[in-house]
Amino acid sequence: MSVRFESIGTIRSPFKEKFGIPRQAGLLPEITSILILDEPFAKSEALVGLQDFSHLWILTLFHAHLDREWKPSVRPPRLGGNESVGVFATRSPYRPNPIGLSAVELKSIEREGKQALLFLAGGDFLDGTPVLDIKPYIAYADALPQARSSFASHAPEASLNVHFEEEALQVCRQHAREDLESMIRGMLALDPRPAYRQGEAEENYAFRLLEFDVKWTVRGKDVWVTRLAPAGGLE
Repeated sequence: MSVRFESIGTIRSPFKEKFGIPRQAGLLPEITSILILDEPFAKSEALVGLQDFSHLWILTLFHAHLDREWKPSVRPPRLGGNESVGVFATRSPYRPNPIGLSAVELKSIEREGKQALLFLAGGDFLDGTPVLDIKPYIAYADALPQARSSFASHAPEASLNVHFEEEALQVCRQHAREDLESMIRGMLALDPRPAYRQGEAEENYAFRLLEFDVKWTVRGKDVWVTRLAPAGGLE
């Protein structure tokens, strides 16, 4: 059976590429994304009562994977990238229907012309992600402390110590977003590298965040942010 969906809105996020995004929602609660709803989904009556919920489920489309085939088995990062499990036992984006699900905190709802803006904390969204639906998080039904979570039984812990070169630190502290430094610290402390690269002694990496290419070097358990360059400006 063929099913057609229409996106109801779009996510605006500081994450401009997949590399560096937290692997689950809620790992970096200080990061804010904005869900922009357009007409007719931004109608005030569609949002009545939503502000009374502290958290929401956001159903999204993995739009960066639409041209990629699904995989019946994948290698989750939490298993070191060395062990395969079935795709339905993971949250991999390589799915028959590339649908994402994230539980986030609703900080506020604002209106801007005919648009409704939902400010969400703790999201794991790539910028430009289409939104398929919004559902309220119901604590008694959705939080199940007795549940088993297989290889993902606990949240990943920060594993790297993050340092900044002085020039990179100054760029952060002069930026309009006061949370830029803490955002980078949180992303890097969780070690976004693929599991098979995490044992390497020293390597140089970069990811795109906001309007920057963030360049960083790993030395053992320490990571140094060496440069924040305009996007596309890294050599």
